[in-house]
Amino acid sequence: MRQAQLARKTKETDIQVAVKLDNIGTANIDTGIGFFDHMLTALSVHSGISMDIAVKGDLYVDGHHTVEDTGIVLGKALGEALGDKSGITRYGSAFIPMDEALAFCSLDISNRPFLVFQGTFTNAMIGQYDACLTEEFFRAFAFNAGITLHVNMMYGSNDHHKCEAAFKAVAHALKTAVTPLEAGKTLSTKGVL
Repeated sequence: MRQAQLARKTKETDIQVAVKLDNIGTANIDTGIGFFDHMLTALSVHSGISMDIAVKGDLYVDGHHTVEDTGIVLGKALGEALGDKSGITRYGSAFIPMDEALAFCSLDISNRPFLVFQGTFTNAMIGQYDACLTEEFFRAFAFNAGITLHVNMMYGSNDHHKCEAAFKAVAHALKTAVTPLEAGKTLSTKGVL
């Protein structure tokens, strides 16, 4: 079974993450930021990747370290669970609507990390979640998992809907990309990723 368990402790955060790629997407998430928990739960459920995430962060400062460091550890855990990344579909794309909002994601699990993030929020905060940290999370996640990640919050008026559509678009693209190929070979003209 493709799975990984990682812990990372700094002066700012104490994080434990466990992922199982071949599961049913059960989520046990506690970061101390309710809306972020909601987004990570959506990422787990819609990707089919089970995630246990426990975070104790310096929320008395703000949510930045908690959100970014969670992206780092979750990305590393995903990368470890994928091993050498051979035998996977590798690419995934998804359009996800949520009421008036529409988001698109396209990704490549390539060992060439990159992030293109397009979209804006109307308000600074969604509950206790700093909306600008969405891009920080995806950057940390992509760079630590070895993913080329493009996320586009195409339109929408409700920040909750726009953000959730983006997380779900990433989830559905990821679900496709981590699916094993029948042949089990590396999808690359080089023969390796």
